[in-house]
Amino acid sequence: MTGKNERELADLLRAAIAGDERCYSAFLDRVAGLVRAYARGKITHGGVDAEDVVQEVLLAIHLKRHTWLPEAPVLPWVYAIARFKLIDAFRRRGRRVEIDVDDIAETFAQPEVETVSERDIGRALEGLAPTQRSVVAAISVDGRSVEETARKFEMTETAVRVALHRGLAAIARRFGRE
Repeated sequence: MTGKNERELADLLRAAIAGDERCYSAFLDRVAGLVRAYARGKITHGGVDAEDVVQEVLLAIHLKRHTWLPEAPVLPWVYAIARFKLIDAFRRRGRRVEIDVDDIAETFAQPEVETVSERDIGRALEGLAPTQRSVVAAISVDGRSVEETARKFEMTETAVRVALHRGLAAIARRFGRE
């Protein structure tokens, strides 16, 4: 930016501070373009939006325009605000990198399907008392509810729950997973 442009921006801001709304609008339009180019040049990776930084800078300029010294150059003041707002945006984003899962989904290992054979089930149930075996098989293998199992074996629901709990505990002890 040339010295002429610097003087023009300073004159616009002085007039804006004095109450000229058209000058203030022109000042903000020109500064927005400068800050947008500055922010886009500094943002090299995703996560920070240049337009968000521009809006934050314009808001900060509006709120702090009284702190600018009319005899001082305006561009260093504007770029200092832009620099700090850009740093704030990077800090808010943190060190995380956001990646769309669909972009890398094919690199994930597919979950292994765990299968249990009839033989494994029979082996787990073989050491149980007959009532426990029937209850565990009905609920855990066949997928029946406690209520259905109680009706099927003519037991109370509490007795079914106790038999199920004791049967599963016995299986866990047997296979060392207590």
